[in-house]
Amino acid sequence: MRCMEEQTAALKDGREVKIRLVAVEDKEQLLAMFSSMSESAVRWGMPPYTRDRIERWFAAFKDMIGLVALHSDRIVGWCSIYMQPHPRRKGIGELGIYLHQDFHGVGLGTTMTDLVLELAKQQSMHRIYLEVVEDNKPAVRLYVRSGFSAEGRLRDAYFGDDDQYHNTIIMAKLLK
Repeated sequence: MRCMEEQTAALKDGREVKIRLVAVEDKEQLLAMFSSMSESAVRWGMPPYTRDRIERWFAAFKDMIGLVALHSDRIVGWCSIYMQPHPRRKGIGELGIYLHQDFHGVGLGTTMTDLVLELAKQQSMHRIYLEVVEDNKPAVRLYVRSGFSAEGRLRDAYFGDDDQYHNTIIMAKLLK
């Protein structure tokens, strides 16, 4: 079972956020967060983040370890690990994280990543992986700090909003 008490985290800029497990009731607030994100905040993501997309995420709720960060009772961060359900992918999960632009560079990404990885360990997960655009240097630094290693590069695998192709990096961390 996933269990985690709500935690308060102090950010580098002095603000505090509450981090807790995601709940099905968070869908509307997640949609509000994504709707308020700047183009630069989702530049290296896979927009648009619509109601349908969030519904698809929650359709796999039983296979997800998810956290939300709240500031002033509004969601400002989302971090999740999708646990692969196929028996041949036992203990394998994919990490995803999104932060509102007002919370970039203040330690929230590191805090949320570390917490979700700890929950994955409690679930006896074995391997967590992700794919990140190589040019997204802040995200790559975050993942390296959290213990992820590059396993490969996919050339021209992401078509950016700049009408250019960009390389992506496959990164992973073994938890055991």
